Amino acid sequence: MLARLLISWVVTSICVVVHALGTTAAVRWLTSRLALLSRGYLHPTWLLIRIAGWLITMHVLDISLWGLFYRWGHAFSDFHSALYFSSVTYTTVGYGDLVLPREFRLVGGIEALIGILMCGWSSAFFFAVVLRMHEARETVSSGAGRDGTPTDPD
Repeated sequence: MLARLLISWVVTSICVVVHALGTTAAVRWLTSRLALLSRGYLHPTWLLIRIAGWLITMHVLDISLWGLFYRWGHAFSDFHSALYFSSVTYTTVGYGDLVLPREFRLVGGIEALIGILMCGWSSAFFFAVVLRMHEARETVSSGAGRDGTPTDPD
């Protein structure tokens, strides 16, 4: 059981790396797009849709990693079942129609905890993006820079 817990720690670490890299990439991508926010409502809405899709993609990667771990460790006989169980556990839905073998049960709890943590991270990031978009729109509409100075000296 200790070996499974150590491997689950590695999977957890990979999930954190996925989110760190994904969030960093999103921040870099967003930086170049915030100046376009003064273009009505369609552009900001489309931007939020793409951010939501990116965040969901990161979660699907995490779920798939856990599913691969369960399949590799022979917790499930096929990848589909392992992936289904992983998605239900990661999102803490927990239907209970599939259960882990006894030697994997603590690992399932760890996956649920990392799912909560990563979903919280994504929620915080999404909130920060919405807040930054709102600040950028206010700055553009007031004609001032971030420090409150006018952007047009004339």
